[in-house]
This record gives sequence, structure tokens and C-alpha cells, in this order.
Amino acid sequence: MRWSRREFTRAGALGALGGLVARSPLEAEERLTNGSEHLWALSLAEASELVRARKVSPLDLTRACLTRIEAVDPKLNAFITVTAEGALAAARAAEEEIGRGSWKGPLHGIPIALKDLVDTRGVRTTAASNVYKDRVPTEDAEVVLRLKAAGAVLLGKLNLHEFAYGGSTVVSAFGPVHNPWALDRSAGGSSSGSAAAVAAGLCYGAIGSDTGGSIRQPAACCGIVGLKPTYGRVSTRGVIPLASSLDHVGPMTRRVRDAALMLQPLAGSGEDAAALERKGQLRLGIPRALFYEGLHPEIEAATRSALSVLATLGARERGVRLEAGVDAASVVLRAEAYAHHQPTVASTPELYQPETLKRIRGGAEVTAAAYIAARGELNRLRHAAQSAFDAVDLLVTPSMPVPPPALDELLADMANLRAREIVLLRNTRPFNALGLPTISVPCGFTSDGLPIGLQITGAAGDDSRVLALAHAYEQATDWHTRRPPSL
Repeated sequence: MRWSRREFTRAGALGALGGLVARSPLEAEERLTNGSEHLWALSLAEASELVRARKVSPLDLTRACLTRIEAVDPKLNAFITVTAEGALAAARAAEEEIGRGSWKGPLHGIPIALKDLVDTRGVRTTAASNVYKDRVPTEDAEVVLRLKAAGAVLLGKLNLHEFAYGGSTVVSAFGPVHNPWALDRSAGGSSSGSAAAVAAGLCYGAIGSDTGGSIRQPAACCGIVGLKPTYGRVSTRGVIPLASSLDHVGPMTRRVRDAALMLQPLAGSGEDAAALERKGQLRLGIPRALFYEGLHPEIEAATRSALSVLATLGARERGVRLEAGVDAASVVLRAEAYAHHQPTVASTPELYQPETLKRIRGGAEVTAAAYIAARGELNRLRHAAQSAFDAVDLLVTPSMPVPPPALDELLADMANLRAREIVLLRNTRPFNALGLPTISVPCGFTSDGLPIGLQITGAAGDDSRVLALAHAYEQATDWHTRRPPSL
């Protein structure tokens, strides 16, 4: 069945999504009609509106993404595997279901991509490593099951820092991912392919994982939205672990509303998109120690400007102290990563990238007593972190202290790569240790045209408030409307 414009009325289009999205589908349709917009450039919410209103079909969206992948991904190296045949079949099925009135929700018929450590039944899942280059899971990860149940169209698997053990993207059996805003720059990590694909319009949203910042840091590098939900809110079953005590799974999108729409089926909650419009004054905590120290001047200026915008929205600042917990988290990470990889490190060490092998083997030094003590400290810190929200509603920090580095610089100094990554991840790692919901949203650009991210963090379980402030800030600015010029 092919959809045509004359089959559907404008009146039917106006009710799309029942008010969950800000714009009517007519506005996006008009931009497409007058040639000022491409299908691949729509936000997830806009595409979803048009699909439900039957102005655009899932096949249209999927073909647009596949064409865009073919044209642009050779420059980015964001995808490891493209499942074009399966995506087109899923799009046809979605078109038929929606055509007979069986609309499943905002993700129905929307092309999404997955970080390649998320298991997919019948499709190889490599974790960007030669260790798993031929691994084909027999079961879907829980997040994949939920996306399929929501009617999403899965385009394929995205590149990453090998086994998610790094934040620079230069360590992968499939080569580094290039930043869409400047192809010579890092796209961050470890969810580099996810960030680059979303930023470049290769998909409408992507799944990332985050153990020390691997959703938010690449989101900041690539000028998109990256949400790390509260620890445990989104299942990690079927996601190759780095450190299960710190691992999170979440959405990466072009808009905050898109992230909320993706979180709904992933977390099994219907509250998030509807809560975006919450109003009222907020007390913003500014943890200057650590998070605001040693900032690149342009990041410092962009953050100051963002705080000024938040003030116009009724937010009030106050200083706050936060125990970051990165030392305990580092011990836990090293120990748990080693425990997971120890059998393959012992049997086939040559299949790992040398840098990853070095990091994994470093976990052998962690004693059982040290691990137990660190895990206990992590529990204490997570409990204590809740008290920080007695005086404030949310925390606001820069997502990264420095802009994305050049790939050549990182590759030329592999001996200091981990130290460079720790700097890049400095402002994100504490919130993995504390398990708090955190989002990165675009808040500016450097003079070189590199994106800058703002990080908003809430109390455990308060994902909706995080999304609401991020959405309010996004609506008050235009950073999210800009697109990479080189593509």
C-alpha cells in the first residue's frame, strides 16, 4: 500500500499525537513541500506527527535514512552494520498497521539505530571488537524488544569505542568515528556512532550506553541531546556490559521531546513527554568545585550565557557541594570490566585492541576487599547524593570542560589517551557513580564551530523534571536548530 496526500485531510493531521508535540504536522509538511526541509532532517516528533497523520509513510522515512547513510556515512564511519532489508520490511509492516488504524505510538514507523553492544537476534553484535566480529545473538536485548513492540524501524548497528571502554572513539576494530561538525575531530565516546548518526540525520534517534559519560559526552561533542536516565530505569539485559554497577542505557536524539518520546517505551512509563510542559520556579544547584574548574574559555562563556537564559525562565541559582565518587567508581569499573572479560583475555588476547587490553588487564590488580569496599562506598554516595536535593531541584554544569579534540592528536599520543579521556569525561563520570538522571543539551558553539553542551541533573527518579527544564531551555534558544555544515 502506498500513501498519497489526497487520501488524508488536514483536519486529521492537526490532532496528531494528541498534543504531545509542540508543532502541528502541517508546519513540517509545508517545509517539506516548499523544499526548505529534507525528510531526514525532521525531528523524531515531527516525523512521528506526519506518519500518524498519514502525510508521510514509514517507507518514505526509512528510504530517506538509507539514502542519507549511503551518501554521508563513508565520511563519518558511524555504522558498523546497516540492516536495510530488515528495515524496509519493518517499514512496510508499520505502514500497513497504521493504514488500518493500528497506530502503536510515537515510535511507530520511525527509523532508529542501535549502539553495537545491544544484542539483536539474527544480526551480529560486535561491540566494535574483533573478539565479537562474528557474534550473532539468538535473542534481542530488552530495549530492542521494547522498541520493536513500539513499532520502531531498526536501521542497524552503530560504531563505538571498543567494548565501550573509553571516551575518544579512536579505539575500534572498525576505525574511529568522525565528528559531523568537523571531520578531523573526535565524536566523543563511547557512543560515538550513535551521536554522529543522529547529528548527521542518518536516523531519527539512537540508543547509547553510558558508564562514565558515554551518552552525554558524545552528545555534547556532536551537538545533540543525550539522556542518561536514573540508574536501573532502563533495562540493560542483553547489552554487553562494561561495569554493571555503573552501566546505563538511554536515548540520543536531536530534540529533548524526541528523547522523552523514546524514553516512554524504553522505561515503560507514560509520564515523560506529557511532563515536558511543567511550569514553576526552580532552584538550580551550581556545584562549582570540580565541574566549573579549568573550563575552556568559550565553554565557560557559553555556560554563563545558558545560566542567564535559565534565570529568565524563573530559575534561581545557589551553590551546592557534591561528593563525586569517581575514585570508588573507578575501582568498581576496573574490577567489573576485568571480571567480564577475563575468560577471553586469557584465551584470545590478540583479538583485543592493545589499548583496550591494557585497560582490562589493569582490573586484575583490584582485590576482592578493595572491590567490596568501593561498592559499599558507591552505595553510600548514592544515598548521600539525595540530600543535595533538599535545597535545590536540579544541578546545572557544563557537559564537558573542553571542546572535542582532534583525532590526529589523540592517535599520535596513545600513551596518554586515557588521561585525555578522563578530562573529556570529567563532568559526566560523577553522575554514573551517583546513578542520577542527567541530560546534555546543546548550548552554543566555539569560534571553530564545535558544539558545546549543557548538563542538567536531577535527583534519582526525577527524570521528568530533568527533561522539563532541558525542554524549556531548548525552546528559549536556537542551538538545537543548527546542522553540521560539512555534510
